[in-house]
Amino acid sequence: MMIKKDIYWTGYIDWALRNFHGYSTPSGSTYNAYLLLDEKPTLIDTVKRYGYEEMLYNIREVIDPSKIRYIISNHTEMDHSGSIGKMLEHCPGAEVVCSAKGEEGLKKHFGSDWKFKVVTTGDSISIGKRTLKFFPVPMVHWPDSMVTYCPQEKILFSNDAFGQHHASSERFADEVGIETVCKEAEKYYANIVLPYGSQVVKALEALQSLPIETICPSHGLVWRRAEDIKRIIALYTQWAQYQSEPRVAIVYDTMWHSSEKMALRLCQLLEKDGLAVKLMSLQAVHISDAMTEVMRSRVICIGSAILNNKILPSMGAFLTYMKGLKPKNRSGFTFGSYGWSQIGFKELEDALHESGITKLCDSVYSNWVPDEGELKRLEEVVIKIKQAIL
Repeated sequence: MMIKKDIYWTGYIDWALRNFHGYSTPSGSTYNAYLLLDEKPTLIDTVKRYGYEEMLYNIREVIDPSKIRYIISNHTEMDHSGSIGKMLEHCPGAEVVCSAKGEEGLKKHFGSDWKFKVVTTGDSISIGKRTLKFFPVPMVHWPDSMVTYCPQEKILFSNDAFGQHHASSERFADEVGIETVCKEAEKYYANIVLPYGSQVVKALEALQSLPIETICPSHGLVWRRAEDIKRIIALYTQWAQYQSEPRVAIVYDTMWHSSEKMALRLCQLLEKDGLAVKLMSLQAVHISDAMTEVMRSRVICIGSAILNNKILPSMGAFLTYMKGLKPKNRSGFTFGSYGWSQIGFKELEDALHESGITKLCDSVYSNWVPDEGELKRLEEVVIKIKQAIL
């Protein structure tokens, strides 16, 4: 697929992928590699090892692989670097261009004796009529991460930034539908990039002076329309600053439906007050989808039953996941049902603190099955939630 004249997508579509280290990918993903034809043909990133044969086939449709002179590794993670070694068997004279941390990581991963060309901020190489400039963006989302920019084409090869896990025979965001692609990009950010907001802000500031007409990420669809590029950069700015929407996310699990009764009543009361709310049972919703809603929402309500003096295992997994992603600048509330001890609820409250979520008000915990009086206590909580949102 030609992205621009003499610039080709040569990646791999992973139609069957359904889990990306804990992140549900119901529509699969792509591993994007880009081939630039010039005096020194250049390949930007490779693909996951099992997509190598398809990538090689795609490259051969355009050029003899032995002619490749540079392989740029924007990111060491093996969904991007996994085929570099095999590719070098076809172009043994090619140099691997990466950051200093990239060289370190590639050697650790592959024990390689490849020809490395280490670059840092503002460094560039000429590949003929085009120049490629490099900008390290550490911790977006690994220490080695960098992006590559071609000023002649005004293309940003953005690594994992602005990407999405979405398998498609189309290559451009506007072909799939901008709302669909932005939704996938939001989930991608919420589950991969969210903890690194300050680093994303720095990266956006460093790149803001570059005229960009096309963004080619390492996963998903290419951004080529000016209005779409403006929109995704604005969304990244919003997400990086931990901004939220005036809405409530309720994430819960239940054993004998008591915690569920509390979650349902809380949802009903919020809806009655005209507040936007999303109710998510961890028995039905994957933690990565719940996390996307958490990033979107201003108030997070977490509820669980108690089992063996602990919260339910599904809730424990979700809280571990959320603590790692750190959705800051939000308010939270905890609730649930218990039998003979409330001690397990400390896990809920501690998780809010460790995630950077401010406790909104006193928790509501019900012994065994909540009666109407206990459910009525949630009305006071809704008042607090409404104040926090407005």
